[in-house]
Amino acid sequence: MKAKEIVIVVSVILFVLLVALALSIGALGMLLPPPSVREVAKWFLKTTFDPHNRLFSAMAPEAVTAIVWDYRGLDTLFETAVFFLAIIGSVAIMRGISSKLEVGRGLSLIVKTVTKITLVMILAVAASIALHGHLTPGGGFQGGAAAAVVPLLVLVIFSIYFLEAKGVTKNTMLVLRSAGLIGIGLTTFLTLLIALPTLTNAYIFQNQPKAYASVGLPYEIGGSLTGGSLLLFNIFEMFAVAAGFTLVFILLAIPETEVLKMLRGEEVGH
Repeated sequence: MKAKEIVIVVSVILFVLLVALALSIGALGMLLPPPSVREVAKWFLKTTFDPHNRLFSAMAPEAVTAIVWDYRGLDTLFETAVFFLAIIGSVAIMRGISSKLEVGRGLSLIVKTVTKITLVMILAVAASIALHGHLTPGGGFQGGAAAAVVPLLVLVIFSIYFLEAKGVTKNTMLVLRSAGLIGIGLTTFLTLLIALPTLTNAYIFQNQPKAYASVGLPYEIGGSLTGGSLLLFNIFEMFAVAAGFTLVFILLAIPETEVLKMLRGEEVGH
């Protein structure tokens, strides 16, 4: 073992021992979480699902989803917009660059057959994560990220040419991504639009009735909990995230030779 490697190993061991010692004597102080539940956490746990007081409840048993899309929904909306702008920037950089469709690419027939079966299972799990995000851990982002594994596997197993031949291109994904964002935007103002004909007060991101704003979305349909607007947010977020990641995967999968051809063509043109 080289002297450099020995120094690294010894340094890591000393760091772990020092952290362990600091934890044992309480030297980290306020950096550690308190042993009891914080007051703000108690508030969230008490108000995320309270059928007896809908004025102060998101009516969703899953506290994380309730916080993300109800308590701090505006912040989540801006986070989604930032992700969208990053994708737009990637598309702008790669504009005019595409792959010439070819056939006969990809791995063996056995691998492709197994992958086809697996893809269905992945989509089922992704849909479950998104559609039950207001009831169990998960949500639209997690479901969309899981669904994006499908086009990623197709890119690796079948090739980018196969994916584009099936109509999954950066343009279609950009449209799907935009549709998901539009759905999120409409859901944001849904309660406001419902209250508008009767000139009733309402707020953006209003899920359940609030003080001086009696309009609210149903938190259950046919005995099944929907969490009001939370289910809609999760569905649209799933499509937006899945399409966004797929678009980035397509851009990254474009062969370097194609990119260089385009860049050289622009240089010649100038």
